[in-house]
Amino acid sequence: SYRLNVEDQPTVDYVARYIAGVQQQYTYKGGARPFGISTLIIGQNENKKPQLYQTDPSGSFNSWKAAAIGRNSKTVTDYLEKNYKEDMAEQETIDMAIRALLEVVDPSGKNVEVCLMKPDGTLVMLEDTVVEDLCKSLDEGLEKARQQQQQRA
Repeated sequence: SYRLNVEDQPTVDYVARYIAGVQQQYTYKGGARPFGISTLIIGQNENKKPQLYQTDPSGSFNSWKAAAIGRNSKTVTDYLEKNYKEDMAEQETIDMAIRALLEVVDPSGKNVEVCLMKPDGTLVMLEDTVVEDLCKSLDEGLEKARQQQQQRA
């Protein structure tokens, strides 16, 4: 165990590197089936700054400021690349993440879950009703913006 050997919590980078290494080992072991998943790993560094890593089945891992995996991840990633800004407020970050998801999911919010990592490391899941209300209001705002853009064209 890392903690027993080093007497400290493992860093997010270490966890991502370890998981990627396990995934990579299964790509060349005879008789072992490779993992068919990508993972997103989030945590905080020593300075309490959030860190996000992505691993893939080949065993590679990368650090990102924002990321998406799975079906339609390209669309979500493109949205995040265009709209991500450093030092956004919490609500602004939540809104941006939900808007990115609304590009590819049903706006009812039934397929969206939001988990916040607070500066002290605690995780807080937003209530389903809160997420559904956010999705509805953000989708209405996106629809109005689309209509205004069409009227100008």
